[in-house]
Order: sequence, then structure tokens, then C-alpha cells
Amino acid sequence: MVNLGNTSVTGRSQRWVLTLVTLGLLLVIVMAIAAATGPAQIRAVDVAKMLIQRLPGVSTPQQENWPASHSVIVFRVRLPRIILAAMVGGGLAMAGATYQGLLQNPMADPYIIGISAGASLGAAVGVILRGRFAFFGLSTITLMAFGGALLTAFVVYNIARIGGRVPITTLLLAGVAVSALLSAVVSFLMVSASQSLHEIVYWMMGSLSGRGWAHVRASLPYLAIGGLVVLVYARELNIMLLGEETAENLGVNVELTKVVLLTAGSLMAAAAVSVSGIIGFVGLIIPHTVRLLTGPDHRILLPTTALVGAIFLVVADTIARTILAPAELPVGIITALAGAPFFLYLLRRQQGKS
Repeated sequence: MVNLGNTSVTGRSQRWVLTLVTLGLLLVIVMAIAAATGPAQIRAVDVAKMLIQRLPGVSTPQQENWPASHSVIVFRVRLPRIILAAMVGGGLAMAGATYQGLLQNPMADPYIIGISAGASLGAAVGVILRGRFAFFGLSTITLMAFGGALLTAFVVYNIARIGGRVPITTLLLAGVAVSALLSAVVSFLMVSASQSLHEIVYWMMGSLSGRGWAHVRASLPYLAIGGLVVLVYARELNIMLLGEETAENLGVNVELTKVVLLTAGSLMAAAAVSVSGIIGFVGLIIPHTVRLLTGPDHRILLPTTALVGAIFLVVADTIARTILAPAELPVGIITALAGAPFFLYLLRRQQGKS
């Protein structure tokens, strides 16, 4: 007898593995094109050769076919920024998918529990301190933004906790209230420190300008740990979609799962925001769009969302740094211009189906 059920599952698994591999290759191609694109035009084939030469065990030819300055531009300026864009895009998108699944709210994003406001306050304080301290090459702004985001997530969670439990509705309301309070404090700082107004506003628009390998090294561990934890809890996240009571009956420790997923999502969002500023719509649009294509299974949704988010932000940042070259736009402007109309389209589409 032929087991059609297993055949169907196997075929579906193979299809999604192929999809993930295809998205991974597309990400590599997009990153290579981005590394070749800019005010100093560099051939994509030269970029590929430069990258291949850096691989272990690959011998370097005696004579290179490109100026030495091109290697400096690629490896010291463009490549760390491109890698960071992929990391931030993937982290924000994955955190958004986590929050949307956990809170069962398709409008949720990494800032729903105040992470954006906390990071903004930390960054504003960092700007006012004007680089009075640094750590492993990271600026005061980056460090303060990261600390502010994590501290805010911790405060919101503890405010929402009632008798050892964290009701989803209470968590959302606490996030909105704390965000409003912190946003008011940021506005006060912007008015009182008018000499720093431009720098604070530019950070809040979201930008990867001037980012280097230090930012990649600093954010990578937190993004990797957060992403790995969320992937491990993908099955529990699927069961949580059935409701908390059903999940408990199926053996899921609901409160522990909430704590773990909120912590992991906040860790990814805080790490991303601290090095990029406030980049909107990535954590909202990408998970929502991918879910329409893959369905609600987080074992598939989470890695697919991370890859699509990485591709999206690399493309957006490439446009931001080239469209008005030699001047640059904050990448948050590009994501908003692309994301807002598309999100309105999705809303209208869903309304038409209902």
C-alpha cells in the first residue's frame, strides 16, 4: 500500500527546502550586486573575484585586474554595511513574525511593546552625551539604544504580569502606554537639546550610513541567539495559535513560552534597532506578506521571513545610498515609501475577502 500522506509531507518539505535554498542564493546575488553598486562603480565580476580570493585555501594571483582602492571600498565600506543590512532586515522581520504569532495580531511588529520608544530614548541620551564613552568601537548612541530597548521590554513585561501570568491584551496596552510616555520624554529632550535635534531626528529615520565591522560583530551574537531560540520554539508557537488553554492541554508551558519568545524577539529587535535606528515596516510588512504565501506554520514562516527581510533591506539600503549619490537618504524613508502603500493594498485585499 502506498502511503500518500507521507508522500505529500515529503513533497512539501522538499518544496520548502528548495524555496529556502533559492532565497539564500538570491540573497547572495543581491549582496554581490549591492557591493558593486555605488558612486565608485565596480564590476560585479571583480567583486566576486575579490570575495573568492578571501576564501580559505584559495590562492591569490600575482596581479589583480582592479585598483587597490576598489578592494578598500568593497571590504571596508560596502561589505560590512551590506552584511549589516541583511542582518538587521532578517532580525526585524523574524522578530515581527514572532510577535505576530505570539500576540495573535497581524498588526504587531518589533515595536509593539515599546522597543522603538526605548531605543529612541537611549539614542537621544547618547546623542546628548556626545560620545563620552565607547565600547569595542561602538558609539555611545548604539550602546544606549540597545540598553534602552532591552530595558523597556523588561519594564513592559513586568508591568503586564499579573500573578505570574502575562495576559496578551494587558501586554499590548502596557506597551502602548510605555511607548507614549517614552516618546514624550524623547520629544522633551529634542526640544531642550536643540543643538542635537538634527542628529536625533536622523537616527530616528533609520540609517546604516557609516556602519562598519564593529557593528556587525556587536549585533551578530544577539541576532543569532534570538533567531535560534525562536526557531527552536517554532512548534510551540504553532500550538499557541490554537489558544492558550488548548496549548496548555497539549503540554505547552504557556507562560514559559511567552517569556522565552518575548525575550528572544526583544533581543533581536533591540540588536537591530541599536545599529540601524528606527526602520519601519520591515517587521510588519515582511512577515505579513510571507504568511500569505507560506501559511501560518512557523517552522517554514520564520526562516523564510528572515531571508526575505534580509533581501528587502539590502535592496532598500542600496537604493538609499545611490539614488541621490553622493548624498544618502535614510533607509527608513525607502522602507516607508515601499511598505506603506503595499500595506494599504494588503488591508484592502483582506477587506475584500471578508
